[in-house]
Amino acid sequence: MEEFHKVRRLPQYVFEQVNRLKASARAAGADIIDLGMGNPDLPTPKAIVDKLCEVVQDPRTHRYSSSKGIPGLRRAQAAYYARRFGVKLNPDTQVVATLGSKEGFANMAQAITAPGDVILCPNPTYPIHAFGFLMAGGVIRSMNVEPDDSFFGPLERAVRHSIPKPLALIVNYPSNPTAHVASLDFYKDVIAFAKKHEIIVLSDLAYSEIYFDESNPPPSVLEVPGAIDVAVEFTSMSKTFSMPGWRMGFAVGNERLIAALTRVKSYLDYGAFTPIQVAATHALNGDGSDIAEVRNVYRRRRDVMVDTFGKAGFEVPPPAATMFAWAKIPEKFRHLGSLEFSKLLVEKADIAVAPGIGFGEMGDDYVRLALVENEHRIRQAARNLKRFLSTADETMHNVVSLNAHR
Repeated sequence: MEEFHKVRRLPQYVFEQVNRLKASARAAGADIIDLGMGNPDLPTPKAIVDKLCEVVQDPRTHRYSSSKGIPGLRRAQAAYYARRFGVKLNPDTQVVATLGSKEGFANMAQAITAPGDVILCPNPTYPIHAFGFLMAGGVIRSMNVEPDDSFFGPLERAVRHSIPKPLALIVNYPSNPTAHVASLDFYKDVIAFAKKHEIIVLSDLAYSEIYFDESNPPPSVLEVPGAIDVAVEFTSMSKTFSMPGWRMGFAVGNERLIAALTRVKSYLDYGAFTPIQVAATHALNGDGSDIAEVRNVYRRRRDVMVDTFGKAGFEVPPPAATMFAWAKIPEKFRHLGSLEFSKLLVEKADIAVAPGIGFGEMGDDYVRLALVENEHRIRQAARNLKRFLSTADETMHNVVSLNAHR
């Protein structure tokens, strides 16, 4: 049977291939160290869980909630932006709660995209940035991901040569998967470019609080004067507060864009369960100590991974932010591509990673390593990796022989 039109437009979800191999290996008794999915293993802080348990006892909170988020939650998010970024938001018109930043992006795409609209999207990038617009009928034009001077030349060419003119530009810093961090000066140039060409800016700031240089926290694009005229920013509580399964995020910024997203959401959902929204409000109004501890855990894991993987023969550049490292495949294996290399790591080293090709074709020389196992398990992964790399010549001989007989 022929696939439906929207399903046909979606690229193959390559992560599923590694997931199947991982599940098969575990079923056979292998102890797989999973550095693939960015699924935080840290517990949600007790005070947030306690607030959820308290509120859920009230049967009135079991009714339909508010699609755009309860007023207290939107006020708490506006207060967070004021404290953290010095950005003033109207919680009634410039803030909407989403079911995680992923749902927010997808529904924003549905709200603003007409068939054939051109979207400027970094490559490599988190899949929903492209997939959300593909599902909405948009066309993706890939852009450089590094937030430096090389970013703007391709943007200018894209505007000159795209028909129709691009509708929106997506930025994601700190970046998933590359961990690049943008400066406020970079954002000033982005907003100037967007205003010059009348382009919407959609910023994914899901990793705003997972950074390792305490003197230089990642900025918000909305800190740029006048950015709110053209920009919306998406944030998530999944990583900041170790609440991935709670599905709580936000979109904030330009009133017209927020109104469009709010209207689409009003047809699709009734918002998160009210006790979750109240607990999220409690988290945002906290003193920040929980966030600082999360950062410290990821920093320690990062340092252990960089050190032990490097000694094992696999260089991992230390990320400045996020819960990921973005590492180039060892040269001996690079010709295989990231998907086949990731499969080899599951089969030969009992390690699962995310193949870079899953984030776009420009990521195929890399794998993404998630800091979601404890330090002991990361050291074990390094030992497994060292054994695997020590037999690299034999492994490559077997791979070549296998391919020759296919």
